[in-house]
Amino acid sequence: MSLVDWIRPWAETDRLAFHFEDQAVSYAEFVGRIEVVARSLVEAGIELGDRVGYCGLNRLELFELLFASSHVGAIFVPFNNRLTANELAIQIADCTPAILMVTDGFEGLLTEASPGSIVHNLDVDPLVATNNDPLASATIGPETTVLMVYTSGTTGQAKGAMLSHDAMQYTVLNSIDHQGITGDDCIIAPLPTFHVGGLNIQTLPTLYAGGQVVLQRRFDPAAVLSQIEKYSVTQTLLVPAMLSAVAAQPNFDDTDLSSLRGINTGSSIVSAAVMQPFFDRGVPVGQVYGTTETGPTAVVLGYDEAAANIGSCGKAAAHTELRLVGPGGVDVVDGEPGELWLRGPNIFTGYWGNSQATEDAFAPGGWFRTGDVGYRDDRGYIYISDRIKDVVISGGENIYPAELEPVLAQHPAIAEVAVVGEGDDQWGEVPVAVVVLAPGAALELSDLREWCDQRLARFKQPRRLRVVDALPRTALGKVKKHELRASPF
Repeated sequence: MSLVDWIRPWAETDRLAFHFEDQAVSYAEFVGRIEVVARSLVEAGIELGDRVGYCGLNRLELFELLFASSHVGAIFVPFNNRLTANELAIQIADCTPAILMVTDGFEGLLTEASPGSIVHNLDVDPLVATNNDPLASATIGPETTVLMVYTSGTTGQAKGAMLSHDAMQYTVLNSIDHQGITGDDCIIAPLPTFHVGGLNIQTLPTLYAGGQVVLQRRFDPAAVLSQIEKYSVTQTLLVPAMLSAVAAQPNFDDTDLSSLRGINTGSSIVSAAVMQPFFDRGVPVGQVYGTTETGPTAVVLGYDEAAANIGSCGKAAAHTELRLVGPGGVDVVDGEPGELWLRGPNIFTGYWGNSQATEDAFAPGGWFRTGDVGYRDDRGYIYISDRIKDVVISGGENIYPAELEPVLAQHPAIAEVAVVGEGDDQWGEVPVAVVVLAPGAALELSDLREWCDQRLARFKQPRRLRVVDALPRTALGKVKKHELRASPF
């Protein structure tokens, strides 16, 4: 059993799997390349359970490595190429990859993150095998981890969320059911595929069904419109900031969108204003709710339901159960807020090497505690209204205040700091640094961001700065972030 079994039937046809820049790649070519990469991994000494690390942009190589790693029983670990070397060093030290590979000029970043490691640059030296002997799939079970994606938490510590073969398959099946994906679909994949959203919501489901994927190396809003026309694209996935960027293109109103059955969005609470330009063009905007730990497809709003339920993320996906739970683990009634709990075969199995964090993530009965607060209306639709966790979701990226705050506190001008999110028309939310200055100090946002350049990825850096005399605290000294969020900036 491996992910290759999903797509092997399509290799017996003349179907195309990918359009990538000037390449059109058939399923037969794709499977053949996967087998070459799998043999090269074996020749490099990769064994069952080894971690295969990759850092690059959206590339065919990422998919070859994912499928090939599964074929030999290894765990594929795609690293976020927007992180700093220090941030990546923590993740690399945690999962100890047996091999590190890069594309798109990230060799220096990984070399700095993991001094002494051999970093294989696939742009210079593509993977090849010295023989063409048949390679049997490794013997793996449905609970064997095939993908590990790092996600931080409220502690600020990066954790590797382990997704098994079953978790991958059922999140794909959730997505296929939700979006009606078939072999006739052609989708554009502009989201970073080091995220489960970019990988699992549309891209892998489309390959599973034998459809075509138009892969963008980087998100290009102008190219999204031109590719919709060129390839008669049927669906795509755009986070709110991407929706805004595409709708802002000067030729948006003149582009033929008639092939589009719908667009999906998610990753944050999505405003009606962001979706409206597409509804106005007759293109429904559905939604997907989930986290790295849920695959992510867990709660979904279909295209046919979208216009009548703006603001809702929908109902439980086909293979997922949900509960809204109040204090004491008791389910709340419709209309009352509760924490969203999820259960199903698409849920991750745990965090790599972190049994305590895994235990904390689950409630009795195998329910994953999302940390998000929402309510169910009288028709069964779920609305996310707040987050128990302080995560700020900006442009589809999760930003964790508990990770930023210790870094910002090292700035010589800052005596105390708290990070909260503030609504933003373009990004959904942006991180705001609320600081108490050291005596006699002054600080401008531009200076703070320049200081952060070597310490934090740019998407994590504060977009706004607020200076206060004191941070509001409880009697136990905890910052009252709800008061900071409620205060006008």
